[in-house]
Amino acid sequence: MIKPTPIKSKHVRDAARGQPCTLQIVGACNGQRETTVLAHLPDESHGIARKADDLSACFACDACHSVIDGRAKWPGFERDYKDWYLRRAQIRTWRALLGMGILSIKGVKAA
Repeated sequence: MIKPTPIKSKHVRDAARGQPCTLQIVGACNGQRETTVLAHLPDESHGIARKADDLSACFACDACHSVIDGRAKWPGFERDYKDWYLRRAQIRTWRALLGMGILSIKGVKAA
């Protein structure tokens, strides 16, 4: 398989600053917008010493980022809830980026 060119965007990464956390892991999220960063999610584009593409990411506060990266343990997260939280956060982030005019989809007008 040929490795695709990584998708990286300074605009996407910078857009996370000051945004609400899109993960909002119940009981973990601290809601502190000043700690929000673009957190990369696992997908086929990541590998050894390489983060996933910026499309496979979400806006995450420090507390939620720690949970998805495994620095903080959250009861049942890995086993029961991880996939649901990651997908929801990615879609919420895409919608936010559409609204900011950073991401566009042909035929869709940003709200």
